[in-house]
Amino acid sequence: MRGFLFCSLLLLLAPHCTEVAAQEGEPEPKTPCANWMGGAPGYPGHNGLPGRDGKDGKDGLKGEKGEEGTQGPKGDQGEAGIPGKEGPRGFPGYPGQKGDKGEGAFIYRSAFSVGLTDRAPHPNAPIRFTKIYYNEQKHYDATTGKFFCTIPGTYYFTYHLTVYLTDVKVSLYKKDRAVMFTYDQFQKNNVDQASGSILLHLSSGDEVWLQVYGEGDNNGIYADNVNDSTFMGFLLYPDMDGR
Repeated sequence: MRGFLFCSLLLLLAPHCTEVAAQEGEPEPKTPCANWMGGAPGYPGHNGLPGRDGKDGKDGLKGEKGEEGTQGPKGDQGEAGIPGKEGPRGFPGYPGQKGDKGEGAFIYRSAFSVGLTDRAPHPNAPIRFTKIYYNEQKHYDATTGKFFCTIPGTYYFTYHLTVYLTDVKVSLYKKDRAVMFTYDQFQKNNVDQASGSILLHLSSGDEVWLQVYGEGDNNGIYADNVNDSTFMGFLLYPDMDGR
């Protein structure tokens, strides 16, 4: 009977001992009754609350360079940007090499200066000035009394005529057309002067000359040892475009 009561007392004390042992975290010592009778299995406990996030780890090593991707389509052209500020002025460059020698100006020379030797030239025909003062380029023809243009450009022509015995009517012609007229009414017992000048543009092949117009009473152009009647012209500047 004593044995039964002692074992019953041990069974009553076993749960309390088990709880104390669980709290202390130490294994429950073996009891005399443990060898012949074990306790019932307990129920699983509830899941605990999630723990806090841990600290970020350190960055790993840089990976290897990947393969180059395929080129994408060309994008649209962007709008022009605002011009930037002007940069500082640079230093002067070194002098360039000396250029080739240009063409001489002599290829553009054209001039003549002539005088009258015959008195009373024929009307309505070119006046033949046969006294040559200058005609280096041979552009004036003394046999015809005409200047022949070989270099297209702008020319200056002028004439100074001595008038004696009768009136003078003279015209300057270009390509069979009178472009300028001069008239001098002779005064008896006197020697007059008639003159004129003009700028003309000439093309290659144009001719310029003086001639008396009207009837024979208007050809009082005169020349002797002390009185000259002259006609001259020269190229002022050539046409650079080859007209």
